[in-house]
Amino acid sequence: MQPRLESRRPVIYHCIGRVVNREFVCGDVERERQRMYMRMYEDFSGCRVLAYCFMSNHFHLLLEVPPMPAGGLSDAELLGRLRAIYHEAQVDGVALELKEARRRIRQGLADASSAAAIHTRFTYRMHNLSEFMKSFTQRYTQWHNRRHRRTGHLWEDRFRSVIVEDGAACKTMAAYIDLNPVRAGMVKDPADYRWSGYGEAVGGGPTGHGRKARAGLVRAMLAHEGVGADAGLWGRDVSRRYRRILLAGAVEKQEARVGRDGGVEVRRTRKGMSAEEARREKERLEKRLEEIPYGRMLRCRIRYFTDGAVIGSRAFVNEAFVQARERFGKRRQDGARALRGVASSAKGLLWSARDLRLGVDG
Repeated sequence: MQPRLESRRPVIYHCIGRVVNREFVCGDVERERQRMYMRMYEDFSGCRVLAYCFMSNHFHLLLEVPPMPAGGLSDAELLGRLRAIYHEAQVDGVALELKEARRRIRQGLADASSAAAIHTRFTYRMHNLSEFMKSFTQRYTQWHNRRHRRTGHLWEDRFRSVIVEDGAACKTMAAYIDLNPVRAGMVKDPADYRWSGYGEAVGGGPTGHGRKARAGLVRAMLAHEGVGADAGLWGRDVSRRYRRILLAGAVEKQEARVGRDGGVEVRRTRKGMSAEEARREKERLEKRLEEIPYGRMLRCRIRYFTDGAVIGSRAFVNEAFVQARERFGKRRQDGARALRGVASSAKGLLWSARDLRLGVDG
């Protein structure tokens, strides 16, 4: 079972949704529509998308879910959020309800609960991971089924999610998500893929959703330093630092490739290359790959990032374990498990709540 952190701090999740039977049914138009609905429910819910990638048969979201503000939302804030997903006439109707409730409260004809009840009709869906994912996937499914004249479920079961700590884990997960089309062989540079956070941040311009994509990645990179989602910081070193992470594991195919164990396998592309020359070439490439920690593993599929339940520092994973102790076996003493396989290059820096002994790189 997926643990949940009980916290008054924002919690970050890596969410994955897959099409039934893994069918490739999402083309350019479909992926653009998914992005549109994602942004609509981001504005409505108060959650923030830090990174995302829409593929032909699945999607990834790195979603930050902050708690509801202690004092709740003002009437104006509530109406502003409703405008993200409802028609203006519907919002006007809610505005009239609130106005009448406030009038009755002032005149002593009703108490504050009458206005609170109007808020509750909508706010229960805000600042909530499950409600965000339910609303987003259902809205898209309705559109997709109408467009393709089909019925029934589009997504496999319930979405999967992994709790992600800010800092190293968050920036690693963001890069892993943005590198999906590179791993799939669709593009060589993640900046060339339109339906990802990085692609939108680079090509979307300084305003609108391009700005939102930049703000999300700034937050992914700097949340552990207390920096908010400030798109203005994107051009001040953050974009360069993030691109270094994205390209850290890039190895020219004609020279080498990353093996299943995460090591570099050098190809003798030049006729007559000796074993010693190949060894030196391997050392050169490995040194280059290690300039950014665990960069090479980002070019591989890592099950820990989709099935690990919790990813972060040892202390963070153990904290999540304590809060969800009843969901684990009685013999288990702590939560943190070392990463194996390709992911072992992050060993000691990142930990998982699940010990994926078999097929950890699948």
